[in-house]
Amino acid sequence: MLKTSKQTRQSAAVIVIAIVIAAIFFALKPPPETIITVPPALNIDVAIAEKQTLSIAVSSQGTVQPRTETILITEVSGKIIEVAPQFQSGGLVEKDELLLSIDPRNYDVEVKRAEANAATAFSNLIQEKGRAAVAKQDLKKYPRQYASKEAHYLALRLPQLKEAQARLDSAKADLEHAKNNLDRTKIRAPYRGIIKARSVDLGQFVSPGTQLGQVFAVDFAEVRLPIPADRLAYLALPDSYGNDKAPAVILENELGRVWQGKIGRTEAVLDERSRVLFAVAKIDDPYGLENGGETLLMGSFVKAEISGKKIEGLVAIPRYILRTGNKVWVLDDEQRIRNRDIKTLHTEGKLVYVYEGLNDGDIICLSTIPNAVAGTKVDVNNSTKTSSLVDARLDQIADSSAETNKL
Repeated sequence: MLKTSKQTRQSAAVIVIAIVIAAIFFALKPPPETIITVPPALNIDVAIAEKQTLSIAVSSQGTVQPRTETILITEVSGKIIEVAPQFQSGGLVEKDELLLSIDPRNYDVEVKRAEANAATAFSNLIQEKGRAAVAKQDLKKYPRQYASKEAHYLALRLPQLKEAQARLDSAKADLEHAKNNLDRTKIRAPYRGIIKARSVDLGQFVSPGTQLGQVFAVDFAEVRLPIPADRLAYLALPDSYGNDKAPAVILENELGRVWQGKIGRTEAVLDERSRVLFAVAKIDDPYGLENGGETLLMGSFVKAEISGKKIEGLVAIPRYILRTGNKVWVLDDEQRIRNRDIKTLHTEGKLVYVYEGLNDGDIICLSTIPNAVAGTKVDVNNSTKTSSLVDARLDQIADSSAETNKL
């Protein structure tokens, strides 16, 4: 019992000594060092706002179509005896170039028969004129009274003379009809164009109404472009009153090749379902036959940028910097980012056009800053002007188009 009590006292003494030592070390511990961390400033790209007078491009798309496409149909019957080498799919033909021939022998016979009938009718007319002249002289030598005016005309052989003249006119009409049918045995190109399809071949018998092929004109092509109603205010479109407005158009196909054109006309009616107005763009020499340019194939799908009216006081900024609620980041005098409310035009594309909320010289943040808060300090990495963001191609084309229209 005494031994256990002694061990207990020793253990308690050890614990006490340990607590005292720990308290001494805790009391002698130096105070913790305070480190103030300063977050690094964000590096951003900026643009300096410049108000400009700009043409607002309106985007659209459509399919290239020929301005004229014709189905060739025969007006006479017969066997095809000749087919031109150019009369095949993809063949280029000139205006009035012979495409194929139908056997003309039957129509040659008809022409000769009509010529004989016309000659006979002419001979009869000459004879009747002679008889009428003799009757008139007889009437002068032997004047007499007639029961009626009709009897007087009959004595002068005027009815017979008119009948002979009518027969001659009818014979001439038959001759003209026969010659026309003979001429129709030669199928010719109605204009300079490209053969789209051929439906007949050598030796085939055709009858009136038989489809021979299809051809389309290549002097210019058209693209039917839908324009939303809320974009019409940005464009100076031609109307049905013969004005000379012709907005410039840049067309780009799926391969990235570019053509220039202009709006030739509009369909002047809003589509009831989609609420769009269709404008028709015109592209001269789409196959490059005159100027040797790139070939714009019919049926190609193209994107279009239509040059708009000049609007003053606009600032062009990239669409991707626009934040929810039409806000952008701008820098204040201390290079801290601040929210700015802006108002933009309803457009498409990579740029938006601000007409209210930005002034000349405002510094606009072009970098994406996730989780940023107003008042964050930033450093400027690269600086540019908003005017350099605008693609000047449409303005240049629009200006040249306007000069052409004046001429």
